[in-house]
Amino acid sequence: MNENRELHEKKEENGNRGFHDNRELAEKLGRVRRLMAERGLKGIYVKRQDNFGWLSCGRVSYLGPGEMGNCGLLVTEEGQYAVTTNIEEPRMREEEALEELGFVIRAGVWHDEGFESRTVKELAGGAVGSDFTDAWGSNLAGDIQKLRFSLTQEELDRYITGGRLVSRLVEEVGMTMRAGETELSVAGRLNDLARQCNVEPLSVFCTSDERIYKFRHAIPTEKPVRERAQLGGNYRYKGLVLCLTRYVNFVPLTKELKKQYRDNVEIDCTMIHSSRPGNTFSQALEAGKAAYERLGYGAEFDLHHQGGPIGYAPRDYRVGFSHHGIISENQAFCWNPSITGTKSEDTVVVSSQGETFLTKPFLYPTVQVEVEGQTYIRPDILVKCF
Repeated sequence: MNENRELHEKKEENGNRGFHDNRELAEKLGRVRRLMAERGLKGIYVKRQDNFGWLSCGRVSYLGPGEMGNCGLLVTEEGQYAVTTNIEEPRMREEEALEELGFVIRAGVWHDEGFESRTVKELAGGAVGSDFTDAWGSNLAGDIQKLRFSLTQEELDRYITGGRLVSRLVEEVGMTMRAGETELSVAGRLNDLARQCNVEPLSVFCTSDERIYKFRHAIPTEKPVRERAQLGGNYRYKGLVLCLTRYVNFVPLTKELKKQYRDNVEIDCTMIHSSRPGNTFSQALEAGKAAYERLGYGAEFDLHHQGGPIGYAPRDYRVGFSHHGIISENQAFCWNPSITGTKSEDTVVVSSQGETFLTKPFLYPTVQVEVEGQTYIRPDILVKCF
Protein backbone atom coordinates (compact mmCIF):
# COMPACT_ATOMS: atom_id res chain seq x y z
CA MET A 1 0.00 0.00 0.00
CA ASN A 2 1.15 3.54 -0.65
CA GLU A 3 0.27 4.44 2.93
CA ASN A 4 2.58 1.73 4.21
CA ARG A 5 5.41 3.01 2.05
CA GLU A 6 4.86 6.56 3.30
CA LEU A 7 4.97 5.37 6.89
CA HIS A 8 8.21 3.52 6.31
CA GLU A 9 9.76 6.51 4.56
CA LYS A 10 9.41 8.38 7.85
CA LYS A 11 11.91 6.09 9.56
CA GLU A 12 15.02 8.04 8.65
CA GLU A 13 13.40 11.38 9.45
CA ASN A 14 12.06 10.12 12.78
CA GLY A 15 15.38 8.61 13.77
CA ASN A 16 17.05 12.02 13.73
CA ARG A 17 17.62 13.09 17.34
CA GLY A 18 18.63 16.64 16.40
CA PHE A 19 15.10 18.03 16.43
CA HIS A 20 15.35 20.46 19.34
CA ASP A 21 14.91 24.16 19.00
CA ASN A 22 16.71 26.51 21.38
CA ARG A 23 13.57 28.64 21.66
CA GLU A 24 11.70 25.68 23.06
CA LEU A 25 14.36 24.96 25.67
CA ALA A 26 14.64 28.64 26.60
CA GLU A 27 10.89 28.83 27.19
CA LYS A 28 10.97 25.75 29.42
CA LEU A 29 14.00 26.91 31.41
CA GLY A 30 12.19 30.20 31.97
CA ARG A 31 9.15 28.39 33.35
CA VAL A 32 11.31 26.31 35.70
CA ARG A 33 13.27 29.31 36.94
CA ARG A 34 10.10 31.28 37.58
CA LEU A 35 8.89 28.40 39.73
CA MET A 36 12.26 28.40 41.52
CA ALA A 37 11.91 32.10 42.28
CA GLU A 38 8.34 31.67 43.53
CA ARG A 39 9.46 28.93 45.93
CA GLY A 40 12.74 30.54 46.99
CA LEU A 41 14.83 27.67 45.60
CA LYS A 42 18.33 27.50 44.16
CA GLY A 43 17.60 24.55 41.91
CA ILE A 44 14.93 22.18 40.58
CA TYR A 45 15.80 18.59 39.72
CA VAL A 46 13.57 16.40 37.50
CA LYS A 47 13.98 12.68 36.97
CA ARG A 48 10.54 11.33 36.11
CA GLN A 49 10.38 10.09 32.52
CA ASP A 50 7.60 12.51 31.57
CA ASN A 51 9.33 15.58 33.02
CA PHE A 52 12.72 14.59 31.61
CA GLY A 53 11.13 14.18 28.17
CA TRP A 54 9.49 17.59 28.49
CA LEU A 55 12.54 19.54 29.66
CA SER A 56 14.93 17.79 27.26
CA CYS A 57 12.67 18.51 24.27
CA GLY A 58 11.80 14.87 23.70
CA ARG A 59 14.92 12.95 24.73
CA VAL A 60 14.76 9.48 26.29
CA SER A 61 16.21 8.67 29.72
CA TYR A 62 14.70 5.25 30.36
CA LEU A 63 15.13 1.61 29.41
CA GLY A 64 11.57 0.42 29.92
CA PRO A 65 8.22 1.09 31.60
CA GLY A 66 8.10 2.98 34.87
CA GLU A 67 7.98 6.52 36.19
CA MET A 68 11.68 7.13 36.78
CA GLY A 69 14.44 7.46 34.23
CA ASN A 70 18.16 6.80 34.51
CA CYS A 71 19.23 10.43 34.18
CA GLY A 72 18.05 13.57 35.94
CA LEU A 73 18.13 17.21 34.86
CA LEU A 74 19.02 19.99 37.28
CA VAL A 75 18.19 23.63 36.57
CA THR A 76 19.91 26.26 38.70
CA GLU A 77 19.74 30.04 38.58
CA GLU A 78 22.47 30.24 35.95
CA GLY A 79 23.08 26.74 34.62
CA GLN A 80 21.61 23.38 33.68
CA TYR A 81 23.07 19.93 34.29
CA ALA A 82 22.44 16.27 33.56
CA VAL A 83 23.22 13.93 36.47
CA THR A 84 23.61 10.23 35.73
CA THR A 85 25.87 7.19 36.11
CA ASN A 86 28.92 6.14 34.14
CA ILE A 87 26.68 3.49 32.53
CA GLU A 88 24.28 5.99 30.98
CA GLU A 89 26.66 8.91 30.37
CA PRO A 90 27.94 7.82 26.92
CA ARG A 91 24.44 7.46 25.47
CA MET A 92 23.19 10.66 27.11
CA ARG A 93 26.10 12.48 25.48
CA GLU A 94 26.30 10.77 22.08
CA GLU A 95 22.73 9.75 21.20
CA GLU A 96 20.51 12.00 23.31
CA ALA A 97 22.93 14.89 22.69
CA LEU A 98 22.30 16.55 26.05
CA GLU A 99 25.53 18.56 25.82
CA GLU A 100 24.44 19.97 22.45
CA LEU A 101 21.18 20.95 24.10
CA GLY A 102 23.14 22.90 26.73
CA PHE A 103 23.25 20.50 29.69
CA VAL A 104 26.60 19.89 31.41
CA ILE A 105 26.84 16.19 32.21
CA ARG A 106 27.96 14.98 35.63
CA ALA A 107 28.39 11.20 35.88
CA GLY A 108 29.30 9.05 38.87
CA VAL A 109 30.30 5.43 39.28
CA TRP A 110 27.17 3.29 39.30
CA HIS A 111 27.74 1.93 42.82
CA ASP A 112 28.31 5.36 44.41
CA GLU A 113 24.87 5.57 46.01
CA GLY A 114 25.39 9.10 47.33
CA PHE A 115 26.65 10.62 44.08
CA GLU A 116 23.31 11.87 42.79
CA SER A 117 22.09 13.69 45.89
CA ARG A 118 25.57 14.99 46.70
CA THR A 119 26.08 16.35 43.19
CA VAL A 120 22.66 17.96 42.92
CA LYS A 121 23.07 19.77 46.24
CA GLU A 122 26.59 20.94 45.44
CA LEU A 123 25.62 22.27 42.00
CA ALA A 124 22.53 24.03 43.29
CA GLY A 125 24.32 25.59 46.24
CA GLY A 126 21.12 25.88 48.24
CA ALA A 127 17.58 24.62 48.61
CA VAL A 128 16.47 22.17 45.90
CA GLY A 129 13.04 21.04 44.77
CA SER A 130 12.44 17.85 42.78
CA ASP A 131 9.66 15.95 41.05
CA PHE A 132 9.97 12.67 42.96
CA THR A 133 11.10 13.11 46.58
CA ASP A 134 10.93 15.44 49.54
CA ALA A 135 14.09 13.99 51.04
CA TRP A 136 16.19 16.77 49.49
CA GLY A 137 13.64 19.54 50.03
CA SER A 138 10.34 20.41 48.34
CA ASN A 139 8.51 17.80 46.26
CA LEU A 140 7.20 19.86 43.35
CA ALA A 141 5.76 17.04 41.22
CA GLY A 142 2.36 18.72 40.83
CA ASP A 143 3.82 22.17 40.10
CA ILE A 144 6.23 20.81 37.48
CA GLN A 145 3.42 18.84 35.85
CA LYS A 146 1.53 22.10 35.31
CA LEU A 147 4.56 23.63 33.59
CA ARG A 148 4.08 21.06 30.81
CA PHE A 149 0.45 21.86 30.07
CA SER A 150 0.87 24.75 27.61
CA LEU A 151 2.65 23.36 24.55
CA THR A 152 5.25 25.41 22.70
CA GLN A 153 4.98 25.77 18.94
CA GLU A 154 7.89 23.34 18.51
CA GLU A 155 6.10 20.75 20.63
CA LEU A 156 2.88 21.26 18.68
CA ASP A 157 4.74 20.73 15.40
CA ARG A 158 6.19 17.43 16.68
CA TYR A 159 2.81 16.41 18.03
CA ILE A 160 1.08 16.98 14.70
CA THR A 161 3.68 14.87 12.91
CA GLY A 162 3.36 12.13 15.51
CA GLY A 163 -0.42 12.21 15.32
CA ARG A 164 -0.35 11.66 11.60
CA LEU A 165 2.01 8.71 11.96
CA VAL A 166 0.07 7.06 14.76
CA SER A 167 -3.33 7.57 13.12
CA ARG A 168 -2.15 6.08 9.86
CA LEU A 169 -0.41 3.06 11.38
CA VAL A 170 -3.43 2.13 13.51
CA GLU A 171 -5.84 2.67 10.64
CA GLU A 172 -3.62 0.77 8.22
CA VAL A 173 -3.69 -2.26 10.50
CA GLY A 174 -7.47 -1.92 10.78
CA MET A 175 -7.83 -1.79 7.01
CA THR A 176 -5.61 -4.80 6.38
CA MET A 177 -6.78 -7.12 9.18
CA ARG A 178 -9.03 -10.07 8.45
CA ALA A 179 -11.61 -11.99 10.40
CA GLY A 180 -10.01 -15.08 11.93
CA GLU A 181 -6.81 -13.35 13.01
CA THR A 182 -6.14 -13.47 16.72
CA GLU A 183 -6.20 -10.37 18.86
CA LEU A 184 -2.54 -10.96 19.71
CA SER A 185 -1.49 -11.17 16.06
CA VAL A 186 -3.21 -7.85 15.31
CA ALA A 187 -1.63 -6.24 18.37
CA GLY A 188 1.73 -7.60 17.23
CA ARG A 189 1.37 -5.84 13.86
CA LEU A 190 0.45 -2.60 15.60
CA ASN A 191 3.54 -2.93 17.78
CA ASP A 192 5.86 -3.81 14.90
CA LEU A 193 4.67 -1.05 12.59
CA ALA A 194 4.97 1.51 15.37
CA ARG A 195 8.56 0.48 16.09
CA GLN A 196 9.43 0.68 12.39
CA CYS A 197 8.24 4.30 12.42
CA ASN A 198 10.25 5.14 15.57
CA VAL A 199 7.01 5.37 17.55
CA GLU A 200 7.09 3.74 20.98
CA PRO A 201 4.02 1.64 21.82
CA LEU A 202 3.15 2.16 25.49
CA SER A 203 -0.08 0.17 25.46
CA VAL A 204 -1.42 -1.70 22.43
CA PHE A 205 -5.06 -2.77 22.42
CA CYS A 206 -6.96 -5.19 20.27
CA THR A 207 -10.11 -6.78 21.60
CA SER A 208 -13.03 -8.33 19.79
CA ASP A 209 -16.64 -9.44 19.81
CA GLU A 210 -18.14 -10.12 23.25
CA ARG A 211 -14.96 -8.95 25.01
CA ILE A 212 -15.66 -5.40 23.76
CA TYR A 213 -18.90 -5.45 25.72
CA LYS A 214 -17.56 -7.19 28.83
CA PHE A 215 -14.34 -5.27 29.54
CA ARG A 216 -13.52 -1.56 29.30
CA HIS A 217 -9.79 -2.40 29.42
CA ALA A 218 -9.29 -5.69 27.57
CA ILE A 219 -5.73 -6.77 26.82
CA PRO A 220 -5.11 -8.82 23.64
CA THR A 221 -5.53 -12.59 23.85
CA GLU A 222 -5.28 -15.60 21.55
CA LYS A 223 -8.99 -15.30 20.76
CA PRO A 224 -9.75 -15.12 17.01
CA VAL A 225 -11.62 -12.04 15.81
CA ARG A 226 -15.03 -12.98 14.42
CA GLU A 227 -17.36 -10.01 13.87
CA ARG A 228 -15.95 -6.85 15.53
CA ALA A 229 -12.58 -5.53 16.66
CA GLN A 230 -11.52 -2.51 18.72
CA LEU A 231 -7.98 -1.22 18.09
CA GLY A 232 -5.89 1.51 19.66
CA GLY A 233 -3.73 2.35 22.64
CA ASN A 234 -1.10 4.86 23.72
CA TYR A 235 1.94 5.60 21.54
CA ARG A 236 4.87 7.91 22.32
CA TYR A 237 6.51 10.02 19.62
CA LYS A 238 9.55 12.11 20.61
CA GLY A 239 8.38 12.26 24.20
CA LEU A 240 4.73 13.10 23.44
CA VAL A 241 1.96 10.54 23.91
CA LEU A 242 -0.91 10.01 21.49
CA CYS A 243 -4.00 7.95 22.25
CA LEU A 244 -6.80 6.78 19.95
CA THR A 245 -9.41 4.07 19.36
CA ARG A 246 -10.70 2.65 16.07
CA TYR A 247 -13.25 -0.06 15.18
CA VAL A 248 -13.50 -2.68 12.44
CA ASN A 249 -16.71 -4.60 11.66
CA PHE A 250 -16.73 -7.80 9.61
CA VAL A 251 -20.53 -7.94 9.62
CA PRO A 252 -23.01 -5.21 8.66
CA LEU A 253 -23.69 -2.54 11.26
CA THR A 254 -27.01 -2.77 13.02
CA LYS A 255 -29.07 0.41 13.29
CA GLU A 256 -28.64 0.23 17.06
CA LEU A 257 -24.84 0.03 16.95
CA LYS A 258 -24.61 2.75 14.30
CA LYS A 259 -26.73 5.11 16.43
CA GLN A 260 -24.89 4.27 19.64
CA TYR A 261 -21.49 4.92 18.08
CA ARG A 262 -22.65 8.22 16.62
CA ASP A 263 -24.06 9.25 20.01
CA ASN A 264 -20.78 8.25 21.65
CA VAL A 265 -18.88 10.49 19.22
CA GLU A 266 -21.25 13.35 20.03
CA ILE A 267 -20.51 12.99 23.75
CA ASP A 268 -16.79 13.09 22.97
CA CYS A 269 -17.15 16.18 20.78
CA THR A 270 -19.22 17.87 23.49
CA MET A 271 -16.35 17.38 25.95
CA ILE A 272 -13.82 18.65 23.42
CA HIS A 273 -16.04 21.64 22.62
CA SER A 274 -16.13 22.48 26.33
CA SER A 275 -12.35 22.20 26.70
CA ARG A 276 -11.50 25.83 26.16
CA PRO A 277 -8.65 27.77 27.76
CA GLY A 278 -10.04 29.48 30.84
CA ASN A 279 -12.59 26.74 31.54
CA THR A 280 -11.93 24.22 34.28
CA PHE A 281 -11.29 20.55 33.65
CA SER A 282 -14.43 19.71 35.61
CA GLN A 283 -16.54 21.95 33.34
CA ALA A 284 -15.71 19.71 30.38
CA LEU A 285 -16.51 16.67 32.51
CA GLU A 286 -19.87 18.16 33.52
CA ALA A 287 -20.68 18.86 29.87
CA GLY A 288 -19.91 15.25 29.01
CA LYS A 289 -22.06 13.94 31.85
CA ALA A 290 -24.96 16.10 30.68
CA ALA A 291 -24.56 14.75 27.13
CA TYR A 292 -24.66 11.16 28.39
CA GLU A 293 -27.95 11.94 30.14
CA ARG A 294 -29.45 13.91 27.25
CA LEU A 295 -28.77 11.09 24.80
CA GLY A 296 -30.18 8.43 27.09
CA TYR A 297 -27.00 6.82 28.46
CA GLY A 298 -26.86 8.37 31.92
CA ALA A 299 -25.93 5.14 33.73
CA GLU A 300 -22.93 4.59 31.43
CA PHE A 301 -21.07 7.60 32.82
CA ASP A 302 -20.25 5.73 36.02
CA LEU A 303 -18.81 2.68 34.26
CA HIS A 304 -15.52 4.16 33.03
CA HIS A 305 -13.30 7.21 33.55
CA GLN A 306 -13.63 9.91 30.90
CA GLY A 307 -9.96 10.70 30.23
CA GLY A 308 -8.28 14.07 30.61
CA PRO A 309 -5.12 16.04 29.82
CA ILE A 310 -2.36 14.22 27.95
CA GLY A 311 1.14 15.14 26.80
CA TYR A 312 4.29 13.56 28.16
CA ALA A 313 2.24 10.91 30.01
CA PRO A 314 -0.69 8.77 28.78
CA ARG A 315 -2.87 10.97 31.01
CA ASP A 316 -1.58 13.65 33.34
CA TYR A 317 -4.57 12.59 35.40
CA ARG A 318 -8.05 11.22 34.89
CA VAL A 319 -10.33 14.17 35.42
CA GLY A 320 -12.81 13.99 38.27
CA PHE A 321 -15.26 16.54 39.63
CA SER A 322 -12.67 17.73 42.14
CA HIS A 323 -10.28 18.87 39.36
CA HIS A 324 -10.95 22.59 39.19
CA GLY A 325 -7.68 23.52 37.49
CA ILE A 326 -7.85 25.92 34.56
CA ILE A 327 -7.34 24.67 31.01
CA SER A 328 -4.22 26.23 29.44
CA GLU A 329 -3.65 27.66 25.98
CA ASN A 330 -2.37 24.92 23.65
CA GLN A 331 -3.10 22.10 26.08
CA ALA A 332 -3.53 18.52 24.87
CA PHE A 333 -6.49 16.35 25.86
CA CYS A 334 -7.69 12.86 25.23
CA TRP A 335 -11.24 12.37 26.40
CA ASN A 336 -12.50 8.81 26.10
CA PRO A 337 -16.25 8.61 26.81
CA SER A 338 -17.62 5.12 26.37
CA ILE A 339 -20.95 3.33 26.13
CA THR A 340 -20.91 -0.44 26.66
CA GLY A 341 -19.69 -1.72 23.28
CA THR A 342 -18.32 1.58 21.91
CA LYS A 343 -15.81 4.28 22.76
CA SER A 344 -14.75 7.54 21.10
CA GLU A 345 -11.12 8.56 21.60
CA ASP A 346 -8.66 10.85 19.83
CA THR A 347 -5.92 13.25 20.91
CA VAL A 348 -6.57 16.96 20.46
CA VAL A 349 -4.90 20.27 21.34
CA VAL A 350 -7.23 23.07 22.43
CA SER A 351 -6.62 26.79 22.14
CA SER A 352 -8.55 30.04 22.13
CA GLN A 353 -8.73 29.65 18.33
CA GLY A 354 -10.38 26.23 18.50
CA GLU A 355 -8.97 22.72 18.49
CA THR A 356 -6.37 20.85 16.48
CA PHE A 357 -6.97 17.13 16.15
CA LEU A 358 -3.65 15.29 16.33
CA THR A 359 -5.09 11.84 15.74
CA LYS A 360 -7.87 11.86 13.17
CA PRO A 361 -9.18 9.78 10.26
CA PHE A 362 -6.64 9.62 7.47
CA LEU A 363 -7.64 6.28 5.93
CA TYR A 364 -10.90 5.54 7.73
CA PRO A 365 -14.44 6.57 6.78
CA THR A 366 -15.80 9.55 8.69
CA VAL A 367 -18.86 10.55 10.65
CA GLN A 368 -19.98 14.15 11.24
CA VAL A 369 -21.57 15.51 14.39
CA GLU A 370 -22.55 19.06 15.31
CA VAL A 371 -22.12 20.67 18.73
CA GLU A 372 -23.45 24.19 19.26
CA GLY A 373 -23.21 24.97 15.56
CA GLN A 374 -19.71 23.56 15.08
CA THR A 375 -19.22 20.53 12.85
CA TYR A 376 -16.75 17.84 13.89
CA ILE A 377 -15.44 15.21 11.48
CA ARG A 378 -14.45 12.04 13.32
CA PRO A 379 -13.54 8.44 12.39
CA ASP A 380 -16.46 6.11 11.72
CA ILE A 381 -16.58 2.34 12.15
CA LEU A 382 -14.81 0.62 9.25
CA VAL A 383 -17.12 -2.03 7.79
CA LYS A 384 -15.43 -4.86 5.87
CA CYS A 385 -18.03 -7.37 4.68
CA PHE A 386 -16.40 -9.50 1.99
